Amino acid sequence: MNVELFRELMTADMLMGPNSLRILEALFQRYPFSLPAGENVLDLGCGKGLTSYAIAKETQAAVYANDLWISAEENAKRFADWGVGEQVIPVHQDANCLTFDAQMFSALISIDAYHYFATGATFFEEKILPFLKDGAAVWIGIPGVKDEYAGRSEELLPAWLGDEAYMFKSPSEWKAIIGTSERIAQLETWEMNCFDQAWSEWFATSHKFAVGDQQFFETLIKPYTCFVGIHVKIK
Repeated sequence: MNVELFRELMTADMLMGPNSLRILEALFQRYPFSLPAGENVLDLGCGKGLTSYAIAKETQAAVYANDLWISAEENAKRFADWGVGEQVIPVHQDANCLTFDAQMFSALISIDAYHYFATGATFFEEKILPFLKDGAAVWIGIPGVKDEYAGRSEELLPAWLGDEAYMFKSPSEWKAIIGTSERIAQLETWEMNCFDQAWSEWFATSHKFAVGDQQFFETLIKPYTCFVGIHVKIK
């Protein structure tokens, strides 16, 4: 995946935080991704659909672009304008109440979203696994705390995150949260190497939320946090 192909869309209008495409690229560099036509991939927490668009351009698979905050109608218009309206299916569902068919997806991708709804110890096994085919794979990239600060997010980050600080978990904590279901063949969590670039590209948009984040970057964000990469292979 070449992020530069999407440079014109990396704007204040499209980005909703640190550059989601940069995080996606880093995940695919570590665990390459491809799916043929006829397979389905779920982009869970797709925001304004930028990652879904990139996935569609990288593969022939059908992309189900699900988000709770952005309406399916709004995303459908964008996908049509981008020329992928027949390949990307916009969905508006709560991640805790998904209504897809059992074992529908060969892949699940979630960028800068999974931490909002998945910190419960049984979420992955109960809310995600039923929709994944045998042999499926999962790519997740989310903000978290460095392993050396595991369990301290509510102590270190409330000035920046308020009562959402609890969502920031370390790679080792996320490994425990994903769990040990008998359907999991392989699970890896790690601190991603795209941290500085994804943040700098977000700050470059001058979005009002980016300006707010930048005030905390040197004192809280950079010293204590990271992007957590998660890859799961299903038996």
